[in-house]
Parts: sequence; structure tokens; C-alpha cells
Amino acid sequence: MSTSNAPGKGPGYGSISSSGEHMELAREESSNAEGTNNNGNPHLGRGDDGPASRRNAVGLVVSALLLAVLAYLGGKASTGGPIIGVEGPETKLPQDVGRQSVIPTRLCEVHYDGGGDVRVIQTSLGEPSRQWGEVACVRRGGGGRKLQGIENDPVEKGREVEYGRPSAQIRVDFSKVAFADREPILGFGGAFTEAAALNFWSLGKEGQDAVLELLFGKEGLGYSLGRTHMNSCDFCVQSYSFDDNDDDFNLTHFDPLLTHDLQSGMIDMMLLATKTLRDAYPKETENQSLGGMRIIASPWSPPSWMKAPTERDEDRGFMTHAENMTGSALPVCIRDGVGKDSEYAKSWALYFSKFISGYKNHGINFFGVTVQNEPEFPAPWDACAFDFYTQGDFIANHLGPQLAESHPDVKLLIFDHNKDHVVHWAKYLLDSNHPASQYIDGTAYHWYAGGMDRLLDGAQGNPNMHRLLSEFDVMNVKKQHLVLGSEACHCPSTGYAGGDLNIAWARATRNAHTILADLAAGSNGFIEWNMIIHCSTAHSFDCAAYNPTSLDSVGGPNHLGNMCDSPLLAVPHRALGAKDVPNQLDFEHAGYPFGPVLGDQKTRDELNAIGIPAKYLDVGVVVQPMYYYVGHITKFVRPGSRAVHGLVDSSSKDRTFRPKGQSVAGGGINDLARNGVEVTVWPCEGSTRQEWSYNDDKQFQVFGHDWLGVPTTSCLSKRAEKDLGGLMLTTCNMTEHDSGLFDIVPVEEGSAKVKIVLSNGKVGADKSCLTIQPLRNYGGAYGPRGGAQVNFGDCSHSWAEWTYDQETGEILSSAYADVGGDVCLTTGWPFLQVGAFDTSAAGDNGKTVVILNEAGESANIVLKDGDNLILTSSIPSHSIQTVAFD
Repeated sequence: MSTSNAPGKGPGYGSISSSGEHMELAREESSNAEGTNNNGNPHLGRGDDGPASRRNAVGLVVSALLLAVLAYLGGKASTGGPIIGVEGPETKLPQDVGRQSVIPTRLCEVHYDGGGDVRVIQTSLGEPSRQWGEVACVRRGGGGRKLQGIENDPVEKGREVEYGRPSAQIRVDFSKVAFADREPILGFGGAFTEAAALNFWSLGKEGQDAVLELLFGKEGLGYSLGRTHMNSCDFCVQSYSFDDNDDDFNLTHFDPLLTHDLQSGMIDMMLLATKTLRDAYPKETENQSLGGMRIIASPWSPPSWMKAPTERDEDRGFMTHAENMTGSALPVCIRDGVGKDSEYAKSWALYFSKFISGYKNHGINFFGVTVQNEPEFPAPWDACAFDFYTQGDFIANHLGPQLAESHPDVKLLIFDHNKDHVVHWAKYLLDSNHPASQYIDGTAYHWYAGGMDRLLDGAQGNPNMHRLLSEFDVMNVKKQHLVLGSEACHCPSTGYAGGDLNIAWARATRNAHTILADLAAGSNGFIEWNMIIHCSTAHSFDCAAYNPTSLDSVGGPNHLGNMCDSPLLAVPHRALGAKDVPNQLDFEHAGYPFGPVLGDQKTRDELNAIGIPAKYLDVGVVVQPMYYYVGHITKFVRPGSRAVHGLVDSSSKDRTFRPKGQSVAGGGINDLARNGVEVTVWPCEGSTRQEWSYNDDKQFQVFGHDWLGVPTTSCLSKRAEKDLGGLMLTTCNMTEHDSGLFDIVPVEEGSAKVKIVLSNGKVGADKSCLTIQPLRNYGGAYGPRGGAQVNFGDCSHSWAEWTYDQETGEILSSAYADVGGDVCLTTGWPFLQVGAFDTSAAGDNGKTVVILNEAGESANIVLKDGDNLILTSSIPSHSIQTVAFD
């Protein structure tokens, strides 16, 4: 974990800091009537196509009636009841979800002629208890229509496809593999912390079996990556190491049995996870190129005797070495530095080797190690600081040679911190002239924003990922070099403890967004922090005692109160038959820092209705929404998969969330109208994330609400963020002088195109125009239109030409007209997103498309693979879908 929490503000989520300026009055949300056609009847998603359409009216009516009858018999369409007479897995009819706009939703119709079924799996806030549900699709071909196995009344052969308007055009191309010369996706996973292990073993046998299947089994997430801490971390009961004897440079007293990790249950949990994965995916585990279970180890701190004292230590009389393992001296924690003659650095490198060997003797072969967890943060918990100079010297002089000699098969990953500085570290350490570069196999990074605003976690740094991959090419870094997301979690508290389904859902959505964006930028995998914690300990605690892959209900244990969320929570007190089991077990000392655990105040049936399955609650496990969202990716994008080109575009006639003739932006509340969010350009979708107001102070302003429902407003900044490289949203407060003041100047008299010129900058007006800053990596799997940044630059360049519609609030550029179409200025990223993957290496299906809708409105979609139409459908608000086919 990389930042401390904001001060508590009361129970549950009230402790989350809010950085946006609060508006005195929330902007009113538009609520338009349901759309109707010219006859006054509700739109059904298809228009009147003229004579051909009328000739088939009877057939269409009969087909529609058949679908309606099936929907009624299986339960009303909005709840997706089972279809009578369909054998095999339960199949559900598509929903016809009402919307606060004139856009009608449409049925799922499959046009794919590649053979085999097209599966559409969905999880939606509208039906929170129906996770990974099958969406029934009507197959439409030359001979008519059928409900994937049920023949219906035929439709005239060759009849033109009726695209509902407006429809987002989701364009994927499986012939265009991104990063084809680099390593494929390794997989996904979570951390085997002491907290996770303690929570895991606090459950009964049925609960333990359920957790193993949920996380590693075929019916669960199929996690194939893991991470653990070398020595203690914050998610332990207390600090610990395996050699506490001062100046034992040869580590003669090192505990080769790793007794603490054995007794806490961490090692046994890893072994059980490995077996569960092997049994579930035998082909993957047998194929060395696909891997099986891959676990990396990361140190938080060396033993205190190896660490230099901090100022606080010296004030307390510890002059020779650190008092304990928490905190760190700067710029490096190692007691006598990291030069070639450093006895402590040499001993610390040997410690890595002995730790790896100890785990190997227990049957766990580490895939890799990182040099240091979050080296830039001298955290108040277990920590050891490095800058890239000292980390480079430590690798070159000590750790690199030690691992090359004793464990040449274990990969060495650098950095292991946030995306803002990942490029700086890589450029220095991977330079072929640096002696450390020969030992480095990968770069690890975290998803945190690094400040006090936890709602920015997972929201920053994606353009830096593209810069990183581009630098690899410039520097001729070996193609086998891995890029791995090694830690991510939401803090503070847990979804269950906070008791607000909407916030828990927002956290799930952020996870899915970040995974898809990272994979599109070239990442090889994503590792969640704790897999399971306790519902009541959602902040950091001492790894020495407990840290399972799940946490308790408040997000712990954590010996320093840094409570965080996880996909699974251990609630043994809620298991059927539990007697005299306290709400918090003896390893959790945090109490209730954010107020009572609101989930514990709900009944079993109430929790089941909002998507926390009773069958798992009955064995003491809370399964949260983020679990199911991540599963839409992990279950299908198996190790060996590769990202392919995919991008969400609007139709040529309409915006996805704003039909033609409507000026009000759609999509619902913009929860990215927040200070610290990057400003980018994406295909125009007509949403509030692309709605800009030019105010009386000449600022470009956006409005929204955060996850807590607090109104926010932010403005376009007047300077690029130095580490993230582009313009951001910032405060609109004129006295803070951070926001830009702009003049809108026509390109030429009578032209609709304008220059947006910064008037309060430090350079001349001719170099102060708002301009697109192309992604270095050509956009990875998204392409150049998928998230390019904006900055200030040459006013004479075509990238500095915009069209600003004050009525719709849209700021549009035609800079990419020759490679796909217009783009619009966007807060963060669009509501509607996609990730496409060639999953033929190990998956059950050869092609997978994941569609994510963060909007408060449903969206119609047309999915194409190149020029081939796959399906036309809709995705409800706050939903995720996985489309799998061969």
C-alpha cells in the first residue's frame, strides 16, 4: 500500500476524502420521457425500413410475440428468468431496460457466421444477484432467426440488418495483435499475505474449500498469479524477520524453515492454491509456457539491524541501526549504503537467496522477486527506501550477481511502485550501459495515485504505460521483459462494512477499467492486493500474525490500521451453525475505525438480494461485486492470451448517449469530474464525461458527483503534470492559480473551428494553444484515438484545431479523421469501454471481448470484428459483459 488514509469522517465510506470542490447545489439530472415512434408506441430498437420491412411485419410480430411469451414464462424480461424448454445451463432472455433518455434498448442478435455459439455473460447493478448470467441472443442468419437452438419464424433471407439508433460501434480486429513480439498475458491473481492466511484459516472446512474454488478453481476466478511478502508487511499482526541477530552477515541464524510463514498458514495456503489451480486447469499447468501458479515475493523491510537509523530513531537513542522495521532512512535504508563494499547490502542480497531456498524446500518455487515494495515511500509501516540510483547499485553490486548464481530461474523485477515514476526508473535502470540492466527481467508497478484522494486510485497513469512500452523499443530492451501490475486495492474499509452497494459497485468498475486499460497498454498481468480479508479490518495491519488472500469485514488485520478492501471477506461469525464466534477475531486489533460494519446489520436474505450470495455467506464468506467484475476477465483471458485491437466508437449519425437532435449529455453523473483526473481524447460518446462548460471566468469546467454522492466541480489546468505528462483537472478556485483561463479564437473568419488559447500561461500565445499530444505507443490495443493526452503547444498545428459546441458542451477534434474519426475532450476515459483478446492459446473460446459500461444509462452496441458483424445488442447501465466465441 502506498499512501496513508485520510482522517476518518464517521462510519463506513464517510472516511474517503473528497478532493473536488463542493457545489452549493447539485446540477439537476435530466429525466426525459421514454421514447416513442411516430405512432406513439415505444421504440423497440428497430425502425421502419420501408417496403421490405412492411412485407415482413407479420413475421416480425410473431417472432416478437414468441420472445415475449418466453420471457413471461421464464420471469419478466427485466429479471431475466430462465427460458422454458432450453436444455443445458440456465439461459436468460435479454433485458429491455428502461432509460432516462429517448434511446430504446435492443435485444441481442447474433450475426456471426463463424460457427458455434456466441456466449454473452453479464453482471449488472440492475440485477446484482444474477452474476455471470447468460444473456440469451437471437441468432440471425440467411435462413432466418433462432434463439441459439430454438427455431423461430423465418425472416426474409438477405434482409438488411436493422441497426438500432444510436448504437456504439465496438470495432475489434483479431487480425491485429498488439505487442505480438512481446510476452503474452501471464494471468491475474492476488496476494498471499499473512492477513489473507489468517482469515482463510479462520473459516471452517467448507468455507476454506469455497475460497479455494472461488479464487483458483474452474468455477471461480482461476487466479494463476500470486504475490507474497518477504518478512512482514503492513497486513501482518506485527513486524517479523527470519534473522534478528545483529551483524549476522553470513545469516548463520537465518530460519531455514521460515517458521513464521509456516505457522501463520501462508505456506499451506499457497500449496492448496497451487493444487486447486492445477486440478482446474491441467493443460495450463502442464504447459510450461503457460505456467501454472506463478508467485512473486516482495520485501517490505530488511531486519532492523540492516537498516540505517531514521532521525526519529536517533532521537530515541538508536544511533547505530534502526529501532525496528517500520519507516526508513532516506535516500536508502541499508545501513552502510549499497556500494560494492557494503556488508549489509551483501547480507541483504544473501537474505533473498535464503528466503527463496526456504520456500523451495516447502514445494513453492517463486516465479520472481521484486527488489523492494514501494521504494519511494518511507512508509510508517515496514519499509525500505531506494531511489533509482541506489536500487541500480544494489542490483548491480549485490542482488543481481547473487540471484544469477543461486537462483538463475527466478526473475528480478524493478520498481514496484506507482505509475507516475515508472518511466523515469525504467529509463535509468534499463539503459544497456547500466551494469544492473543485465540482471533485470521485468518492471512491476502499482495502481495507486499516491496522494490522499483514494478515489483517484486506478485512475491515473495509463498514458505513462504507453510511454514505458515505447521506451522499451527505443532502448532495445529485450522482448521478454515483463510489465506486471503487482498491487491494487481500494481503501479505506470494505464494501460490506460501508454498506453502500453503489460504492461497492463503483469499486468493482474501477478494477475492471484499470485491468482492461493496462492490458491494452501492454501489461502482462494484474495482481490484486489481499485476496481475502476480514469484514471489520479494512486497514493495514501487521503481517506477522494474519494476512490471508481475503480480509476480514473491516479490511484487516493490519498492524498499522491501513484498512483496505478485497474481493472476498472472511465473516466466520455469519456461517451457519457458528456459535460463540465474535465479529472480530483475536488477531484483529483495529476495532471499528470507520463505524459499525453495516453489512452485519443486514439479514442473509437482504444480502443475497443485493448480490452477496447466501450460499457463500452460509460458510462464512462474503463475495463482493469486484470479484464478479474481475471474473469477467480472468475466467476467459487465460495465461497465453494476447490483447488485440479494439475501440468503442459512436455511429456516424449519433452519439452513444446523446441521440441526434438532443443537446443534453447522457450517461448519467460524471464521477470523474474530480481534481487529479487526467484529461484525454477518445471517440465522442455524447456523455457527461465529454461535457465542458465555458464559464464567465473563461475556464473550462466540468460537473459531477463522487462515489459518495458529493457534488464536485473541476476545471482544466493551466500546466501539464510533470510526471504524468499531460493536462489534468484541477480546482476552479481562482485564488489558487492552477486552472487555465482561455480565449476561444476562430481559426479563420466564418470557420466553425477554433483555437483554444491559454491566456494565463508563461509562454507566448502562439505556443499556448490546447493541442492533442499523441500516445507514444500508438495507443497499444486501443490505437491512437484511445486516450491521447492534451497539452499546450504550437497554434499553427492541425492538432490545435477544435470545434466547441457550447450547447452540448462538446470539444471535438478531427485530428484523427484519417485513422478512424473525430475525438472529444474527455475527463479520464469514456463511460463505455472494451477489451478484446485472442484467447486461443489456453481458453475454451478463441476470441473474447469484454464490454464495460460505467454509465447510469444503458447503451446499444454493434460489435464487429473487422468488417464482419458479430452481434447487435445492448448493455445495461453499470454493467459488464463478456462475449466469447471461436
